[in-house]
Amino acid sequence: MPVRSPLRSGVMSTSDQDRDQQQDHEAGESPAEISGAAAQEQRLTPRQARRLRIFLSSAGMAATAVVLALRIASRSSVLVVGVYGLALILCGVVIELSRNGRTRLGSWLLGAGLVAAVGADWLLIP
Repeated sequence: MPVRSPLRSGVMSTSDQDRDQQQDHEAGESPAEISGAAAQEQRLTPRQARRLRIFLSSAGMAATAVVLALRIASRSSVLVVGVYGLALILCGVVIELSRNGRTRLGSWLLGAGLVAAVGADWLLIP
């Protein structure tokens, strides 16, 4: 079985990481500086970003369902069902977009859609 280089595979063993930290320490950088630089370089992986968007969309869907139930209890209107029904559909669309890797589009759509739903509730529903 061929040996993979840490540079090509993107995964470093603990001995490689220890060696890099030792080289950085010998170069005069403190561990706090090294960890601060590493924290700045850490970003969400695409998989983590997709899971975060799916979680946020699911939470938005649950919150919208609760608000829909409260609004229907206070006044039953077709407009209430329409506005919040569209918001629920939007959350489902964003979940599907996130599952298919379109996380930025899903984020913008979720933000704009929920703002539009709250705005429509405020403007249209008495």
